[in-house]
Amino acid sequence: MTTYELAIKPMGPLYGHHDQSAVLFEDGDVVFGVEEERFTREKHALETFPKESVKACLEHAQIEMGDLDRVLVPFEPSLMYERIWPLSKRYLFYAPELDKLHRIWNVKNILKSQVRAQLIPTRRIEGRLSEIGTPVPPIETKRHHACHAASAFYPTDFDEALVLTIDGRGENDATVVWRADQSGLERLRTYDYPNSLGLLYGIVTAYLGFYIQNGEGKVMGLAPYGRPNDDIESSLRSQIETGLEYDVTEITDGLVYRGTKRLEELFGRPRRLASHEQQFVLEESDRTLYDQDGPSVDAQIEDKGPSEFDQWEKDLAFVTQQLLEETVVDIIEHYADRLGISNVCLAGGVALNCKMNKRVMESEYVDDVFVQPVANDAGVPIGAGYLDQDPSDVSPQTTVYWGPDYQSDEIEECLEERKISYEQPDDLERAVAERIADGDLVGWFQGRMEMGPRALGNRSILADPRTAESRDRVNEYVKHREGWRPFAPSMLEEAVDEYLVDGKPAPFMIKTFDVDPERKDEIEAVVHPADDTTRPQTVNEDQNPRYYRLLSEFEDITGVPVLLNTSFNDHAEPIVNTPTEAIKDFYGMGLDVLVLNDYLVEKQ
Repeated sequence: MTTYELAIKPMGPLYGHHDQSAVLFEDGDVVFGVEEERFTREKHALETFPKESVKACLEHAQIEMGDLDRVLVPFEPSLMYERIWPLSKRYLFYAPELDKLHRIWNVKNILKSQVRAQLIPTRRIEGRLSEIGTPVPPIETKRHHACHAASAFYPTDFDEALVLTIDGRGENDATVVWRADQSGLERLRTYDYPNSLGLLYGIVTAYLGFYIQNGEGKVMGLAPYGRPNDDIESSLRSQIETGLEYDVTEITDGLVYRGTKRLEELFGRPRRLASHEQQFVLEESDRTLYDQDGPSVDAQIEDKGPSEFDQWEKDLAFVTQQLLEETVVDIIEHYADRLGISNVCLAGGVALNCKMNKRVMESEYVDDVFVQPVANDAGVPIGAGYLDQDPSDVSPQTTVYWGPDYQSDEIEECLEERKISYEQPDDLERAVAERIADGDLVGWFQGRMEMGPRALGNRSILADPRTAESRDRVNEYVKHREGWRPFAPSMLEEAVDEYLVDGKPAPFMIKTFDVDPERKDEIEAVVHPADDTTRPQTVNEDQNPRYYRLLSEFEDITGVPVLLNTSFNDHAEPIVNTPTEAIKDFYGMGLDVLVLNDYLVEKQ
């Protein structure tokens, strides 16, 4: 008899406020997974229960709520009691903008939520699920970082591995070191919140004028434009310890607001303001922007942020990135040496930092690295579904094409209703490759949507990788974003050795490599201008046959087996999900061609 388990990342003060998602397991295997933002069309789906994601999971399997054997939640609310004093302390002593009444009101809310965590931790989830269908199956809670760890190790072919889970926080954990083998996970060390590398990086992100939980990747992309700066480094090191015994609480012990104030005092420079000024609002009132959890429900994340930075700000990004890498590598090398283990697995939001991942891969103590491609909180349901299985029963992860797909008749009907002219080329891949080679910018929509933050050839914008002009056109006219931000490539897996230094298959666009100096001019649009690195998606025929054919045709025309690939979305919106959304963005962005499965649309 088929078993079905649903794992969800809900919302609220007990479970976090961002990146809600749902994943469906059939007989222990992932068969569907999607983020709620793809339905709400609001980035990170702030303060939103993953209702549409749950419904999509059930619809995919053609089952009802009562057919589920259980629901899994990747948080353990009973552990939240450890946060009562740290949270209360911040609101009582570190929020000068609040009057006494508001301080007391927020502490009251903290206590109220903690009582709920102990007595009725899943009551609200049961209520929201019952709106979708009944009966609601049993709900089980799992520790957040254990779910991150399971998502990173279980879907590998490693017999044993060192696992590091790093994020802002989960319950009261910020960073956890694990030993993993075929018997499961063993927790070796925990760095408790607020001793959080993710929070430290987020505070610098906010100081530089970006939104925390949204702009960290921009800081990572900015870092290579900086250079070593002894004044910045010595100032930061006067406040924090790095390495195995890291301690960043002098900056992170308090609201993000307080952290940025400390940086202002430390550097004698005011923080940059975001595109619209961020408001200081409180976590426990479920309205979070300038705390550790993320943006406010009041502010859509339109965060273009600062478009130009002075050299000092670039240097701050560089030094912050350097200290993060130094700390993570030191922890990994210590435990890899102590345990005699050379395989490493990474998960948690900080594991999306592909520059850090590169440093880990380059360590002499490390032979192989697997990074969960849905490393952020949207991916913890994956680990929740694996956690009770034997690791040997979980197949190696080769895909994240777990989302919705749309049949040709649905797409044709959508085009006909809007009176949009289209064609069906006999050789679609060849026709599109020729257009890209001629300089056209292409919206590419096919198959099942990717789960995770990277478009991997099913919801992608594609361009010629050979010139910097191509990169600049996509930044300015298509993505409407800062011109200094780099793009990533998709490349044929068999071309890895030609273009990458010490290259390996990297199907999830979450690892960074140096580009062969002799080949970088061939793919200038997808090489970081400041450090000659790239973050590739390697593609083989089994992973994505149609996308592989497109890359092969482009190579046949140009001699270059690479395409510029960025996510199919306009600035500050989630990746497109439906054909309707793809059509809307096609006409609202500077694209020349739209591909919807077998159909090709051109602008008149």
